[in-house]
Amino acid sequence: MATKHEQILNHIDSLTVGSKISVRGIAKALSVSEGTAYRAIKEAENQGLVSTIERVGTIRIERKQKDNIERLTFAEIVNIVEGQVLGGRTGLYKTLNKFVIGAMKLDAMMRYTEAGSLLIVGNRTNAHELALQEGAAVLITGGFDTDEHVKRLADEKELPIISSSYDSFTVATMINRAIYDQMIKKEIVLVDDIYTPLDRSYFLYIDDKVEKWHELNEETMHNRYPVVDFQMRVVGMVTSKDIIGKERNVSVEKVMTRNPMTVQTKTSLANAAHIMVWEGIEVMPVVNQSHKIQGIISRQDVLKALQHIQRQPQVGETIDDLATSQLVESVDDTEETVYQTEVTPQMTNQLGTLSYGVFTSLVIGASSRLLHHYKKGDLVVENLSVYFIKPVQLESMLVIKPRILEVGRKFAKVDVEVFNDGALVGKALLMAQLIDK
Repeated sequence: MATKHEQILNHIDSLTVGSKISVRGIAKALSVSEGTAYRAIKEAENQGLVSTIERVGTIRIERKQKDNIERLTFAEIVNIVEGQVLGGRTGLYKTLNKFVIGAMKLDAMMRYTEAGSLLIVGNRTNAHELALQEGAAVLITGGFDTDEHVKRLADEKELPIISSSYDSFTVATMINRAIYDQMIKKEIVLVDDIYTPLDRSYFLYIDDKVEKWHELNEETMHNRYPVVDFQMRVVGMVTSKDIIGKERNVSVEKVMTRNPMTVQTKTSLANAAHIMVWEGIEVMPVVNQSHKIQGIISRQDVLKALQHIQRQPQVGETIDDLATSQLVESVDDTEETVYQTEVTPQMTNQLGTLSYGVFTSLVIGASSRLLHHYKKGDLVVENLSVYFIKPVQLESMLVIKPRILEVGRKFAKVDVEVFNDGALVGKALLMAQLIDK
């Protein structure tokens, strides 16, 4: 039996995209308390089912797929530009394909304005109207209003007209920045993006017999299955080791390993990989917040996804990328591999010296590259101890010397020294897990 919380989430999921949702409305429709309705709506927002917009309310939106996460909805644009919706509220859930700055003559502007785009324009009512006719939404800059008949047209076409007090350049910069942030987010792969859902997974119930394990094994050739209770909550795992020498009519509950490690759909791929490598796990159940099974994730899924990420073009650079991309590999007088980089303005703190965060990024980046010579794969930092760090001025040339103290199949220990003009300015010890490719 689904809990009240799950019933509300299922109800919200069944609503048509663009529907308006309120705590009071949900509480009344499903005979639950307003507190329960509020918590469920917040959870729906975390899952990307609804979006709350200031001065508009909460609306059911289309759940974003990973491949179009860099597209923004008009609802998100309203929040980004601190805008006010003048018309076409029902279209706020739609996504924009591109935006056009209307700083040109009307006919030229219309050549670039197409369905699904957003026209950023000032106080030009004829442009607002023509854009809507073309199937484009409108963002009016400078805080201007528009005519009533244009607002009615926006409602009819279900295309938002948004007014923002910022100028066109500032608005375009804000939207651009938001798209860039979304692109960086796109690179953070979650379990949700790669796991095998329940309809394609195999599992056992606690009252199944060992016989059932053998049947599934013959059918799928897999040898590990999650065990669930009658509420579909994960209670154990059964592997070939557990059933060796056991009678076929013995209950799965008697032989299973209880309280197995699980991950949720919102767990990052890096975290899942870390758990699976560290614990030597081949298959893990994926569960929701109520610990009910959603599917499974295998080590092959994780490794395939990690390899896929490496083949992707780098669309958004993080601070770590900027710092480590400038490392140049060379060999010093003692034939040891060293990495050099210049301290650029982006790497400094408010005092104009090398930032502590960038220092740790450089240490990890240099260690990772050196370990790559020994083992192909990814590095997951387990522990990083910085013994000391001295101030390093802007435009200094750093020489980073990572030295491997110990490297095994799954673990590595690296001592790192950082020099500036021959003087030692930083020293760290890094311990990391290695994920084989």
